[in-house]
Amino acid sequence: MSDLYLTLKNGMKMPRLGMGTWMLGEHLSIYQQEKKALQAGLDAGFTLIDTAEMYGNGLSEKLIGDTIQGYSREKLFLVSKVYPHNAGRPQIYDSIDQTLHNLKTDYLDMYLLHWRGSIPLEETVDAMEELVKKGKIRSWGVSNLDTSDMKDLFSVPNGDHCQVDQVLYHLGSRGIEYDLMPWLEEHQTPIMAYCPLAQAGSLQRSLLKNKEVQKIAKARGITPMQVLLAFVLRKDQVIAIPRSGRTEHVLQNWAVKDVVLTDEEYAALDRAFPAPEHKTYLDIV
Repeated sequence: MSDLYLTLKNGMKMPRLGMGTWMLGEHLSIYQQEKKALQAGLDAGFTLIDTAEMYGNGLSEKLIGDTIQGYSREKLFLVSKVYPHNAGRPQIYDSIDQTLHNLKTDYLDMYLLHWRGSIPLEETVDAMEELVKKGKIRSWGVSNLDTSDMKDLFSVPNGDHCQVDQVLYHLGSRGIEYDLMPWLEEHQTPIMAYCPLAQAGSLQRSLLKNKEVQKIAKARGITPMQVLLAFVLRKDQVIAIPRSGRTEHVLQNWAVKDVVLTDEEYAALDRAFPAPEHKTYLDIV
């Protein structure tokens, strides 16, 4: 990875590698294990943590709130997401207050619309801008919005204050490279890649077993998972938030900051899993 941070168009510095927390905090039997994994990540150097009010109905946020006690809040970059049905007045004010209570903090570094719903984008933007003015959030963005949605967003007043678009992106799901990624680059809006290692299942297994992935992993002395993460991070305007509740995996993810794929390695992966040459609808999990 060429740089640990990128500069958002509002001037904020944002880490390019963070910890995702989808499905974490939901089971008491492994709560301490997950907490220790997140703490190990913070101790290693992670500062970006991503969550959402949807994740375990606030349980993920509460896990993070417990985890970050004793760490310098000013050094952390906390991101959460609001349900679409809560992304307007007056619901968003209750949502942000509950999120801040769960996280045991008085502000978010970034607040995202989780996906587009029935509330007009103009109302959501106005509410987000008000939260910035109130100091409850430092910036805002969106998640799961495709190119046409982003164009709609940027057409409303202050819609271009959106700082990121968080979408599914990994070696086996490259549809955003056709038009969404170029559009976002043109408008200086970075991508937050969720599930950059692909969701556990048959697709992830096929990626990890691919001969080119394994060849690169063996040559570099890293894991196939680390190859997948390095692929996503090769693009300077991409932020990756892999999720893990195990310390060893969190530390392996952090180690990818020192991995930079060569042009030859990237080309081999590109041939094995080519990006589509036509518009494909946004993948969502």
